Amino acid sequence: MILLPLEPPVDIDRDQAAQEAAKELSKTAYRDSGSFLGRAIRQVLQWIGDLLESLTGSSPNGRAGLVMLIGLLVLVVIIVLWRSGVLRTTRKTPKQAVFDTERRRSAAEYRTQAEQEAASGDFASAIRSRFRACVAELTERTVLDERAGRTAYEVVADASRAAPVLREPLQPAALIFTEVVYGNRPGTPERYAAVVAADNAARTARVAV
Repeated sequence: MILLPLEPPVDIDRDQAAQEAAKELSKTAYRDSGSFLGRAIRQVLQWIGDLLESLTGSSPNGRAGLVMLIGLLVLVVIIVLWRSGVLRTTRKTPKQAVFDTERRRSAAEYRTQAEQEAASGDFASAIRSRFRACVAELTERTVLDERAGRTAYEVVADASRAAPVLREPLQPAALIFTEVVYGNRPGTPERYAAVVAADNAARTARVAV
């Protein structure tokens, strides 16, 4: 444990402490009138300000007011850090959907784009486009239903229920797609070939009856 040296007490009078509190409370950064959080912050700070004024009035040397002022500043720092997200330990993880917000195209269009990207050596983009071609193919063949936001692993689960033979080629392709598109892993000809194999399987697999 590190012991910090105690500094000599600083005396402030009632008027000075009240002025400091009023100055802090008047900052526009803590007067967000349009939200529940802003109203709650104002109420808490107003309560602290009233308490500060009361304590400084009852303390001849103003030390209690100084303590309350320090507490107020600490609270302000905590509020700022919380609102900026620094103190929030839980963050919402973005869903790793196969398709982004752009307009979806046909399987043939995605497939053509993937072949062009692979020919130019951009295997990361080719993997993304070819897996999308695979999913679009499964949707066009009604192996998968039309559903926005489906992830690559959900594609494997849903398609395998309809056509169990698809599980083996789709699993490695889904892993490669997720690692390359969302994990910043490099695209390689070998990884692209695995996604091509999944797309070819999607074009020929029969739905289980």
